[in-house]
Amino acid sequence: MSQASNLLLTPFTMGALTLPNRVVMAPMTRSRADNDGNVPTDSTVKYYEQRASAGLIISEGTQISAQGVGYVSTPGIYSEAQVAGWKKVTAAVHAAGGRIFAQLWHVGSISHPSFHNGELPVAPSAVQPKGVQAFTGKGMEEIPTPRALETAEVKAVVEDFRKAAANAKEAGFDGVEIHGANGYLVDQFIQDGTNKRTDEYGGSVENRARFALEVVQAAADVFGADRVGIRLAPTGAMGGITDSDRVGTFSYVTEQLNKLGLAYLHVIEALPGHPMAAAPGVPAVAAHLRKIFTGPFMLNGGYTQETAEAALANNEADLISFGVPFIANPDLVERYEQGTAFNMPDQATFYSGGDKGYIDYPTLAEAPVATEQ
Repeated sequence: MSQASNLLLTPFTMGALTLPNRVVMAPMTRSRADNDGNVPTDSTVKYYEQRASAGLIISEGTQISAQGVGYVSTPGIYSEAQVAGWKKVTAAVHAAGGRIFAQLWHVGSISHPSFHNGELPVAPSAVQPKGVQAFTGKGMEEIPTPRALETAEVKAVVEDFRKAAANAKEAGFDGVEIHGANGYLVDQFIQDGTNKRTDEYGGSVENRARFALEVVQAAADVFGADRVGIRLAPTGAMGGITDSDRVGTFSYVTEQLNKLGLAYLHVIEALPGHPMAAAPGVPAVAAHLRKIFTGPFMLNGGYTQETAEAALANNEADLISFGVPFIANPDLVERYEQGTAFNMPDQATFYSGGDKGYIDYPTLAEAPVATEQ
């Protein structure tokens, strides 16, 4: 890559923070938490510390409550032990000169009774997810039809997000991102394929957006809106999630988010050819949201250095988040700076547990001759 094209490597003011570059580490489930309490481990500390040269690190999805769990070996941020574990992570990242947000996560229906003492997972409505299975201690298992939350319970979940934000602040995070994407609970409320409610949280787009907006406001009450972001996936299909008017629905949500003065809006819209690219006939939405949103706009979805530079040059985004490239290249920013080759990611170890494929990818200093990606 020509070093003349280096918008990715320029500083950017994002809410309360000034980032040294626009290369964001995307939130990625890695299934490495201690199963005895879903606590980050010493390996988690090293994993994030290794990647501290990112303009911003967004942590893996971090459960706001025991009710929000849907995958084995994923960390939470609702217990004292979890907060203590994350304190080690944030301290290491900060000592290495980095910045890190916690992604706050409730999976909703994408779960299994084995995580909930035999009780059903919860969701806006009793709509069974399609095309996905739960990753449990026994491997992959079928996901049942969830139980619809009562109105009072919905309000209690908003408070769980508030408490999680407060725990994230105590743990030393620089801010939080609300996970409103990929067919999980916040997304399930927004989209009318999964939200069949008739109370104040269902029906009209105004009502379906209410939960997401209340959650974001709760986090902003804790951190200040300029340290809060939200991730949306308007063209995603995980769990069979659908909406009858994706452009209209997510445009409304974005218009309302504008009123809050958030740190950023993070949109997943995978590039053509990517495994998560929208199905044929599904309209692109990100460009519409870019025109609406008045704050920093972040894109994600299979970007390379070249396609990211093009997106920035075309004013499609202010920031680009990278997932798999950061898994295999802890010093991704330095590789972009120097125009060097990349380590190849080992997909077999993405969720396998243990340190292999987690903290053992070499940096340029450790292995100057890398493999082309």
